[in-house]
Amino acid sequence: MKLKPDLQVWWRQAARDFSSARNSFLSRDYYVCALLCQQAVEKALKYIHLQKEAGLLRTHDLVKLAKEVAAPIEIIQKCSELSPIYVEVRYPEGKEFPASKVNKQEAEYILKLTQEILRWVKKQH
Repeated sequence: MKLKPDLQVWWRQAARDFSSARNSFLSRDYYVCALLCQQAVEKALKYIHLQKEAGLLRTHDLVKLAKEVAAPIEIIQKCSELSPIYVEVRYPEGKEFPASKVNKQEAEYILKLTQEILRWVKKQH
């Protein structure tokens, strides 16, 4: 199946975000790794949604996006773990420094979740 070029960009950017997330992990920028993982999943899910000619959903809520594309419950659960990252690592809360909110073990787990979701997305197209 040949994809429309504008939709293909969404998938390519999702893959690139995931690649950049892995690079951030290697450089020990764990909060950047987490944010890029969230972004990769968001773009991948929007890619599926756009493929169905359903229009662009302007949301960062991964659970909502996963439900919109009829993802299985295990993918929705993984999305529920990743979705809060969008806000958590971008904005300070009180004295909490966003760059210190994700440690190495958490980043490894986030990378694993992201990879599993992206594998599922890839099987959808």
